[in-house]
Amino acid sequence: MADMSVDLVSIERRLWSGTASFVSAQTTEGQIGILHGHEPVLGQLVEGGVVTIVGTEGERIVAAVNGGFFSVTGATVRILAETADFAGDVDVDAARAVLADPNATEQERNMATGRVRAVEAAGSSSI
Repeated sequence: MADMSVDLVSIERRLWSGTASFVSAQTTEGQIGILHGHEPVLGQLVEGGVVTIVGTEGERIVAAVNGGFFSVTGATVRILAETADFAGDVDVDAARAVLADPNATEQERNMATGRVRAVEAAGSSSI
């Protein structure tokens, strides 16, 4: 299987860069899976979404993303998120507390939703 060059970047920092065999993202048009050779596409990431990257060594990188865009060519995927957190860095109890808070803003709820989803996705064995 051919590999792709993948970058996961937020406004604050580059989270991950390397080669991968598969990328999955939640977009405003629905879930999309990308393999090497995919037709070029530009998509908008959902607020409170999840991106999963399967590296060439089989490792799964799962991140909560809140808005942004991704760009795909035949051999590259660029994920440009407004905010992004690795699932392993998420304080899931704090995220659930935000979801339970009736005074939380819509943006806070979206970010908390994405964080909880990322933790759940990282814990599952399927993509």
